[in-house]
Amino acid sequence: MEVSIEKSQPTLEEFITLRAKVGWGETPNQLAKIALNNSLFHVVARSENKLVGMARIVGDGAMFFYIQDLIVDPDYQNNGIGNLLMQNIESYLSKVAFKGSTIGLLSASGKEDFYSRYGYKERNGTPLGYGMCKFV
Repeated sequence: MEVSIEKSQPTLEEFITLRAKVGWGETPNQLAKIALNNSLFHVVARSENKLVGMARIVGDGAMFFYIQDLIVDPDYQNNGIGNLLMQNIESYLSKVAFKGSTIGLLSASGKEDFYSRYGYKERNGTPLGYGMCKFV
């Protein structure tokens, strides 16, 4: 299987379909369109022109960066695609995130070890607290 990596935005339909395929539910078109257009960085993985993975960065572009929607199609998982996407994410961040910047993410359950290989750590509550989120 040959996989190509492109620094480009997935189509609206691809984005919605891939999120649903990994069990993240249906995303309304307008919400997905705004989310994609307001992202700082996109990277996609394609096999035979089909979207098989993606990741994006959101944030303010200076102090706060957030890794969002790192997704690999379940039919293509365990082939190194997540690592290829993450390498591109880290390359982008190395150019734009400076001392004092914060890079965050929410890991899917069981994927913490994947992110720890790239230097991400679970917050243990000291000194910053555990972190919180609100789903609307």
